[in-house]
Amino acid sequence: MPGCCSCVSAFKPRWKRLVDNIFPDDPQDGLIKNNMEKLTFYALSSPEKLDRIGDYLAKKLSRDVSRHKFGYVFISMEALDQLLLACHSQSLNLFVESFLKMVQKLLESNEPELQVSGTSSFVKFANIEEDTASYHRRYDFFVSKFSSMCHSSNAGTNTKIKIRLAGLRGLQGVVRKTVSDDLQVNIWEQQHMDKIIPSLLFNMHNEPSSTTSSQQDQQNIQIDEHPSTVAETCLRDLTCRAAFGNIKSVVNPVLNHLDNHNLWVPSKFAVRCFKIIMYSIQAQYSYVAVHMLLNHLDDNTKNSPQMKQSIVEVLGECVTIAADGSIGPSVLEVFNTLLRHLRLSVDTRVSERSALKASIKKRISHFDEQQQTMFEEAIINTMGTFAAILPDYQKIEIMMFIMGKIPLPTRYEHSDATYPMPSVNGEGDLLLQNMLLKSLFEVGTKYTTVSMSTTFSISFLEPLLAISVAPDPGVRLLVQRIFHTLIDRHDNYHKLNVNNLSKDISELELRVEKCSRQDILFMKRYGAQIYWHMYENMNQSDNRLDNYEALYCTLALLCIEFGGDEILMELVRLTLALQELACKTDGKLSPIHQCVIHAVVSSYLNLISQLTAIPAFCQHIHQVIEERKQHAAYLLPEFIFSDTIVDSSYPTTVHVEDNLLFQQSVISEALHSTGHDVSRLAVPYVHRPSGLEYRQQTELDATSLNLEVESVNSSPGGVRKHPEEQITFESLKRALQSPDNEEDLEEQEKEKRQEILETFKSSTLDEIAAISEHRSQKMQIRLNEILDKLSRPRSRSSTPPRSPQLSLSSLPSPPLKSVPLYEMKFPELLVF
Repeated sequence: MPGCCSCVSAFKPRWKRLVDNIFPDDPQDGLIKNNMEKLTFYALSSPEKLDRIGDYLAKKLSRDVSRHKFGYVFISMEALDQLLLACHSQSLNLFVESFLKMVQKLLESNEPELQVSGTSSFVKFANIEEDTASYHRRYDFFVSKFSSMCHSSNAGTNTKIKIRLAGLRGLQGVVRKTVSDDLQVNIWEQQHMDKIIPSLLFNMHNEPSSTTSSQQDQQNIQIDEHPSTVAETCLRDLTCRAAFGNIKSVVNPVLNHLDNHNLWVPSKFAVRCFKIIMYSIQAQYSYVAVHMLLNHLDDNTKNSPQMKQSIVEVLGECVTIAADGSIGPSVLEVFNTLLRHLRLSVDTRVSERSALKASIKKRISHFDEQQQTMFEEAIINTMGTFAAILPDYQKIEIMMFIMGKIPLPTRYEHSDATYPMPSVNGEGDLLLQNMLLKSLFEVGTKYTTVSMSTTFSISFLEPLLAISVAPDPGVRLLVQRIFHTLIDRHDNYHKLNVNNLSKDISELELRVEKCSRQDILFMKRYGAQIYWHMYENMNQSDNRLDNYEALYCTLALLCIEFGGDEILMELVRLTLALQELACKTDGKLSPIHQCVIHAVVSSYLNLISQLTAIPAFCQHIHQVIEERKQHAAYLLPEFIFSDTIVDSSYPTTVHVEDNLLFQQSVISEALHSTGHDVSRLAVPYVHRPSGLEYRQQTELDATSLNLEVESVNSSPGGVRKHPEEQITFESLKRALQSPDNEEDLEEQEKEKRQEILETFKSSTLDEIAAISEHRSQKMQIRLNEILDKLSRPRSRSSTPPRSPQLSLSSLPSPPLKSVPLYEMKFPELLVF
């Protein structure tokens, strides 16, 4: 009887009658709005009936779906949507369960319209903020179904796009519904992200032009409603909600998708994906994505150079987006990874070349080596991009770190180096030198020098100077370019030209400022080493024209940046020494190289004379230049550095007359007339080794110098104290001699002191330091010999020598007795 009552509308409960009344006789008429308002009012008045209403609507929808009455299906979903939006009570959870069952029923059907309708209802539900949490709701089906809809391959283009759009919006709704509720399913789990992220990337990769098949379809589909655009929006929405611990859950599926579908080459799509990620995540978390890319590069070490190049290019784009300092504290680790891959690429190129020479491979593709080169250039550019966002102090550390990886020439190795480096060994290390120096140059271009002493620390300057005299001219050229970018603080490098012999240097518009005291002290300390290496670079027999141009620019920048009187005298002295070098006929330098050095000297002295603005100095320089133009044009840069000159234009032997040379006496007189101290110009430049790397080569006798230090009282009116005379064998011998020889001894001592004084006047600080170092090394060697003799095992027949003194260690020591704590006597102050 109760079952029969349900068939008669008069006997149905009120809530059932209200539900039945919203359906019209003809489904095309749509939902009856008046009756729907009555149902909504009833549901709000009696929320306990809401779950029954939802269950009843679900049964009607399931029946209509099976009977293919799709018009009534749409009416049921519309009614559910309105009830869902209107009701926000604690009983909503039970109604939502019925609602989700209805949505699932629609998504399981094969009708595209029902799938789109169900997705639309789910999106409306996802935008509702519920008052109470749900502990038993599951969204696994919706993640899987929406992801499959994103890969729809329906025959109709418009239908396919509609289904993909519905799937994308459904995934976006799932993320919005679950990401902020800890009680819901964890959407960041790998099983869910491995479905969501590839679905988004699949639609992003299909651009509008490749998806639509005809112009009519393109006109029917707007660009902002295309799956590619919606997928990009969904990826941004998903990434911006990711916390620190969830960033890897987003990036890992992206990397796997790019690997599985070979989307790294070309790198355009990969760059687009990671730009979206980097712009969406929080700035302080961006270094996580950077390190994941580095780890992915490590995992693909054995893959093709094109793929690795794309990863590096993506890495460079990510770094440019990252905020300052967001790369994290492990900056050296990042550069170490890039340098390691650079070294591996160089080793691969060398091994392929050696295999070709040994006929192990039948042939080697030039394209493969070209790809390796492009990969190496990508690494270098990325390191420069990294350095651009770092503070200056970290840029200095990076340059020192890279310098530590550069192998030094074998002949310039030394055991007491403060910055030990590997030595050059074959073609591989030579190629590595070039790559690392290019990396160092790229980082140096991003650094702005303020203080020379800060930029050129001893651990950075000495190795850089050592590599500047490498056997390969290309390496030497790279080092000079590094000096250019680090020394030039006023953008004067591009204004310098070795061909410029103009009498009015103001046309160059050089920016010259007064040198600071700190920079003057820097040059006083390391100037001798720099001059030595400049002279040595000029003396290389395999120099090219670009090497000499680079050396001229380095000397010019030294003159502009360190234009003090004392430093200026040293530069003039070095330049005159280079002129003497070009006049030598020992055969080491060819006539062409001699002419080039003469040309560089003329251009450099012209620059110095113009900067000092001394009329007599300028007049002498231009007089010599005019003489050369008339009688020896091959000694001028206009002839040397011309593109039309061939080797046959040079003379077979170079003999320069005195009127064609710059005279030291005339220059000294001109400088002295304006108040400059020219005493150093009178001392001829001696090209002897200097600095830490060459101390062991010094030929000076350190024993002939006795350094005496005078201490002066710092207070006003203090008395100068002379050091006490040391008791030595010579002093005892002098004391035992007769008084008749005292005058001779005093005369010898006076001459000795005078000799020491002259040595200090004529020697530089580095030469004195080298003398002292040689003396300490000689004493250390003698001490080591003595210790070796004492440490050798004695033979059985030999008797140990008697000690002249009785040492304390040989005396019998009384046994130590431990005193109990309670028997110890403490001072009265410690007794409480």
